[in-house]
Amino acid sequence: MMNALLESNRPAGVKLPCMPTNVTAEYKKAEEAFRKAREPRERLECLRQMMRTIPKHKGTEHLQADIKSRIKQLSEELSGPKKGGKRSGPSHVVRAEGAAQISLLGPPNAGKSSLHSRLTGSRTEVAPYPFTTHLPIPGMLPYEDIHFQLVDLPPVSEEFMEPWMVATLQPAHGALLVIDVNDPECIDQVPALMNRLAEKKIHLHERWPGLPARAGSSPSADDPFRLDLPALLVANKSDLDPDPAEAEVLEELLGLSFPAITVSAETGDGLEEIGPFLFRALEIVRVYTKTPGKPADSDKPFTVRRGDTVMDVARLVHREIARDLKFARIWGKSVFDGQQTGPEHPVEDGDVVELHM
Repeated sequence: MMNALLESNRPAGVKLPCMPTNVTAEYKKAEEAFRKAREPRERLECLRQMMRTIPKHKGTEHLQADIKSRIKQLSEELSGPKKGGKRSGPSHVVRAEGAAQISLLGPPNAGKSSLHSRLTGSRTEVAPYPFTTHLPIPGMLPYEDIHFQLVDLPPVSEEFMEPWMVATLQPAHGALLVIDVNDPECIDQVPALMNRLAEKKIHLHERWPGLPARAGSSPSADDPFRLDLPALLVANKSDLDPDPAEAEVLEELLGLSFPAITVSAETGDGLEEIGPFLFRALEIVRVYTKTPGKPADSDKPFTVRRGDTVMDVARLVHREIARDLKFARIWGKSVFDGQQTGPEHPVEDGDVVELHM
């Protein structure tokens, strides 16, 4: 029964909306841009484009209403409270920084805040009672010469989830699902958490882009507003019962197939695995830039994903450079030094790129 509950990944009786079959190519393009967008203003513009291009007929009425509702919500978050008026709640969207944004999720008293503090050096409030985290708290996890942004979020339980967390999770590239490996209640807490998230169209899955495919749930493309996040199960508080196989046993009991590690926020054991995991699982590629006639800037690389191109790097440097880009010269493992390439040439980790307009 537990396995069936988790494999469904949503409450019984909840049916996801299907995409209308007669939407236009312009609408599909806008929807795809919305799925990829991370910044709130970019997502708002994509929603407006979806509203402009969606066919207006009875078959799309529900989808139109959903788009309008999300436009209203994002507009309020970006504009702030109205003068003399009230809002449903404050904006808690954290601007993504670093190589990727990763959200920390978990039930009460799992040790998320202690873990976040240990990994990032943040001064998160830590206490032996639940719900000490009330706001999203960002911090930076260093790994070699890059950083991952970790966002500590309030706990999620069967009884309660902060309503603003839906918007806060949108920019995330993945999640750390933190549990107390010694708490027998986590057997009930984890499926309750996942069902609570699923009610809000947020689904955790095991398919990280840089890892071999695992058996389990697959991200769905049926609902444009469904958020699918790859998750790493972090079995915390291993110092209380140092059994490295505990995480695997828990996964079997829970019916999960997430990649998993066992750690202790108290002693630091196992924490060194998180940075390398994220780098590998997200297929991070570091690219260093240089100006003609000068050495490469080796202190702060730009980060893209495996398969991204010279043009993707140029967009990160400056949109005008991307607009006027003619070619690039690259120093790296897959090319000879200073090889001239076009804008669509894929970059590799460690490449030095010289952009020419």
